[in-house]
Amino acid sequence: MKTNYLIIQQALLGTFLFFIAIPLHAQQKFTSTQYQEDLRFLQKNVHENFPFLFKNITSEAFDEKVEDFYKAITNMADHEVLVGFNKVVASFKYGHTVFGYWDGIIPIHQLPVVLYHYDDGIFLQGVYKDYNDALGAKLLAIEGVPIEEALKLMRPVIPAENEQFVKAYGIHYLTFPEFLHAQGIMKTMKKSVDLTLEKEGKQFQQKIEAVPFERFPRQYGMVVPGEDWLESRDLSATPLYLKDLEKIYYYEYLKDQKTVYVRQSQIQDDSIQPIPEFYAEVFNFIDNNDVEKLILDVRLNGGGNNYKNKAVVTGVIANKKINKPGKFIVIIGRRTFSACQNLVNELHTYTNAIFIGEPTSENINFYGDNTPLTLPNTQMKALLSFAWWQDKPQWENRPALYPQIATGMTFEQYKTNEDPALKAALEPFDSNFIADPMNYFTELFTNGKADQIKPEAERMLKDPSYKFFNFEEEFNTAGYAMLNSEQYEGALFVFQLNTELFPNSANAWDSLAEAYWKAGDIPKAKELYAKAIVLDPKGDIGKHAREMLEEIEIAMSKQ
Repeated sequence: MKTNYLIIQQALLGTFLFFIAIPLHAQQKFTSTQYQEDLRFLQKNVHENFPFLFKNITSEAFDEKVEDFYKAITNMADHEVLVGFNKVVASFKYGHTVFGYWDGIIPIHQLPVVLYHYDDGIFLQGVYKDYNDALGAKLLAIEGVPIEEALKLMRPVIPAENEQFVKAYGIHYLTFPEFLHAQGIMKTMKKSVDLTLEKEGKQFQQKIEAVPFERFPRQYGMVVPGEDWLESRDLSATPLYLKDLEKIYYYEYLKDQKTVYVRQSQIQDDSIQPIPEFYAEVFNFIDNNDVEKLILDVRLNGGGNNYKNKAVVTGVIANKKINKPGKFIVIIGRRTFSACQNLVNELHTYTNAIFIGEPTSENINFYGDNTPLTLPNTQMKALLSFAWWQDKPQWENRPALYPQIATGMTFEQYKTNEDPALKAALEPFDSNFIADPMNYFTELFTNGKADQIKPEAERMLKDPSYKFFNFEEEFNTAGYAMLNSEQYEGALFVFQLNTELFPNSANAWDSLAEAYWKAGDIPKAKELYAKAIVLDPKGDIGKHAREMLEEIEIAMSKQ
């Protein structure tokens, strides 16, 4: 993304946030009518100027949310109205489309703690110095509400495209008392919040006093330790991905592994050296030294200006030494977003990169750059995306770019400076590793080895490297590709396989039922739709199955 992304980056406390209070407006009291007029203004502008945002929500469902909020405003406090506007805008489910809660027109507060969601739970990665006892503790509950339930209650407020965005950026909403109260996590509005914590095997209660909303000292979502702020990591050593964070990018030669490691954490020029010069130096070093592998680490990279990606992509493509399977590794993660999503999309398409780590926090194709819409009465702003970035054809769009080799991180690994992603990236490449399971299964199918697909899929399902590969969704997509081209035998094979791999999935049975229906086996289709209803009696799949049974009955009655 270009310049507008920086507004989001700052708002979500993503990069180089210092302990300087944001100047807040004096609290303004607005009437219910003024709030309602602003809501209508937002609704009208969305329909007239941003109708393309109705992708993850229909215009009818959006209007229904607006009407519910409109009616509720008369009984809401100012902070509840603010959260209500956030929920309306978040319903588009695009990370760049967000309501400006941070501008202070309606002041909010924040707990002086920094949360991070590790594989084994949410921990207090950093705290203000007054809360040393809570440093490194696991968060179990907020005001008695279990953390899983608290996250679920807060989810509608977060403008997230996927759950990785929630982990990376949305988790901070749990530190705003006004949001905690508006979403029912706190019963009464107060600035003192009770946390249930666990540390060294012992549970305890910790009362945290909120402060006016501030930009805490963070870098890429993690606290910067100093005189007033404490960090839970062992600071006697620094892993490569956290080294020299004052630099946007740097590289280091790992001689023993014959590897060049690059960490790039923004898509913009460092004041020391612009991106093209930096990568020219990197590739020159690779060409003139004993280098067998390049690791590009963009797990912290929340974006910037995607026009600056060219030097990276073309540099890899042109380098015959590196652009080979197993020679170029890209580490991605939950903070890989925006212009960096464009970067990893292009590397995925045009190079032989192997991706390691966690899924990204952006859809592969997404709405990015935003423009502020100022509400006339309150002057609050909705930042609405207008630019559609499509790096891949629509049938290759996914909720995220998923790593081919999955790695995570526990709190203990973070605390002791272990780096599972880098460890996996440095491992010798296994030439038998299957980086693209669906391409592999397709080759088996077309080469008359269909009987090998199920055991191979079962093997991969047990392999933690494929943790983030959605086998059910991919088989379902492949099945519909065949079904839509009237390859009924192939579609039935794939859908049947999916039900065997995922017997408790209502969607798998619903898809198989549709294949039998289109293949002309009505009794079998009815049987399988009924099974889908049993597995999902109150959900969308069950509803669809009932509708299909009604459609079948109507069609049969006309014969």
